[in-house]
Amino acid sequence: MNKPKIVRPEVSQPAHALWFDRKKYVTINFAVQKPTGVQVDIQPDKMILCCKNDTDDVFYNELHFYDKVQIHDSRETVHERTIHVLLRKMKPDVAWPRVQKDPAKPSWISVDFDNWRDWEHEEDEGKAEYDQYVDMIQEMASENKGAIPDMGDLSDSD
Repeated sequence: MNKPKIVRPEVSQPAHALWFDRKKYVTINFAVQKPTGVQVDIQPDKMILCCKNDTDDVFYNELHFYDKVQIHDSRETVHERTIHVLLRKMKPDVAWPRVQKDPAKPSWISVDFDNWRDWEHEEDEGKAEYDQYVDMIQEMASENKGAIPDMGDLSDSD
């Protein structure tokens, strides 16, 4: 299953990318209008993307990851306006502060704040909420509510 090596074209530009982090995966969406000839090479420490758009502009992105990914459980899907890349982290439950290894952020990468979640403390917050809910239910069940109301006036017979 040897993929052909993707060679950087002489004339190309990087595709704009939005990324977000989850517990087990990192998602990167490359914005390319009607992509054709899409080539994606996902390696444990980097990925390369090369394609053309509907006006034959050539896009080439090479991204060295912040941490290693599992290449056999990572994949890409091509859509009408984007190339969606899902990368399975080698170390799940470890947050990536950035998608690239180099601390200097390239101009073509942005954080997808619409899909971003601070999942690191999510479980603890959820458990506290659940415990509070259980306490409230038990308190309501144990309180003396008084006598059962008389519902004799609700009969259908007139």
